Order: sequence, then C-alpha cells, then structure tokens
Amino acid sequence: MTSDAGEPPKASDLDRLVHEPARLMITAYLAVVERADMLFVQRQTGLTLGNLSSHVSKLEAAGYVAVEKTFVGKRPRTMLRLTELGRAALDGYRTRMQRMLNTLPDDAKEGT
Repeated sequence: MTSDAGEPPKASDLDRLVHEPARLMITAYLAVVERADMLFVQRQTGLTLGNLSSHVSKLEAAGYVAVEKTFVGKRPRTMLRLTELGRAALDGYRTRMQRMLNTLPDDAKEGT
C-alpha cells in the first residue's frame, strides 16, 4: 500500500479500514492507552453501542484490535486493546496522510 519512492502518496495508498472516521477515532483513542473498556470508548467517540460494536468487529477481524470479554460480578465487561498490527496500521496511516497533506500547494494549506 505504499507509493513509489519520491512520489506523493495517493488516496488509494491509505488503509481504508483505518481511514473510516469512526474506526480512526477508535484506533486513535486505543493508541494512547494500554486498554480501554468498551463503554469508555463509546463515551469518547460518541458512537452508539451498536455502531461501535460493528466497527470494533471489523477492526478485530483485521487483527487491529483485541477484544476481551469478562464479567465483573454478574456484569459483562468488554475490554479493547490496540494490537501491534493495529498500531502499525495507524502509524502507517498517519505517515501517509501527513505526506499527502504536505504535498498540497502552500496556497491550499493556507486556505486562499
């Protein structure tokens, strides 16, 4: 998913799984903590529980997020953790996005 050396990255170079706004928020929040409770991530992202679950399932299937379900007393608790693969995907996404933005003409960066 990388462009040739010296060429600016293209939109097709971006990891579409991470690029989706809700999944980008989820991976970004998980990148700054060791692990997080699903309800914490829900509150931080503002996603509904169903929407969050759907996105987490996609990230889990890709190996980007690890999901651990336990019980605290009789209450279910779902913990999320960004995997090394997920961290690498987010880092690669950030690098490619920064490179893409840095290739914009200066007047486009200034909004003129």
